[in-house]
Amino acid sequence: MSRTTHAPRLVEITPDNVDLAVDLRVRPDQEHLVAPVAKSLAEAYAYQGTAWPRLILDGDRAVGFLMAFLGIDWRGDGTDFRSGLWRLNIAAGEQGRGYGRFAVESVAAEVHRRGGTRVFTTWHPGEDGPERFYLGLGFRPTGERSGGQTVGELPLDGKCR
Repeated sequence: MSRTTHAPRLVEITPDNVDLAVDLRVRPDQEHLVAPVAKSLAEAYAYQGTAWPRLILDGDRAVGFLMAFLGIDWRGDGTDFRSGLWRLNIAAGEQGRGYGRFAVESVAAEVHRRGGTRVFTTWHPGEDGPERFYLGLGFRPTGERSGGQTVGELPLDGKCR
């Protein structure tokens, strides 16, 4: 059975759609790579003003969740403020349809709108991780690690590839 697809869109998490967000699941083999949406929403509550959580809809179907971080003090000393993609969860049955690219492009647009020139993200290294996805969009490793993950950077002088 084919699904009708619409242009994906981001929506704020509200009382009307929070259950759609929390119920979203990645593939079982990916669960160790990304926190569940419920944890992300708890962190968004704790980091209000920095976290930017959004549900990705295709029509009325929840196909993914993203959370950006906006203007965090990366080193904690007031010298390096960064913005980027904190979490990306694309539903198990919705992967490979462009929703991940849409999510990254949406975060890049929001960072640019706020005056940023670079987008950062992190990923688990290894064969089963999303490194190829991020490299394919133009992210390049910075040589840094955060929580055991590779830190990647995407300059906003162009578009995602």
